[in-house]
Amino acid sequence: MTVIKPKVSTYISLSMVLLILIAGLIFILRDFASKGSFGLWFYLVACSLITLVILMLLVKMMAGYRFITVGRDQIIIKLPLRGYNKAYPLAQILAWEEETIVANKRQFKQLTIVFSDNQSISVSNHEHEAYSDLVAYLGKKASKQKVKSKKA
Repeated sequence: MTVIKPKVSTYISLSMVLLILIAGLIFILRDFASKGSFGLWFYLVACSLITLVILMLLVKMMAGYRFITVGRDQIIIKLPLRGYNKAYPLAQILAWEEETIVANKRQFKQLTIVFSDNQSISVSNHEHEAYSDLVAYLGKKASKQKVKSKKA
């Protein structure tokens, strides 16, 4: 069985960015409390903006933290932060599609799988390990459900 899990390097880099943002927010709030070097409008805008970016980054990290196991003609999805664990037989796959985008001479791929209970999952090659194994498995076991992409 193949396990598709988040890349550790992705979460380390996102955590570093998160720590830098929190340090910046603390610095701005400390400066406001002690010196007040800038106008009130600057502190309001800067703190609101940094807090919004921190929250969006945390939601992205928490929503993307999932484990997908494929094998034995089923797909098992585990979302540890939600306590969600569901196994789907391959017969419940309605459709799956792989999108490829080339940007800055790098190839970004995203796989979306839609199940019969209207649930869907998305997996990308830059955020998850064993992405190519998942695509190969679906190509072999569920090739009829693959969505044919239209060329413009």
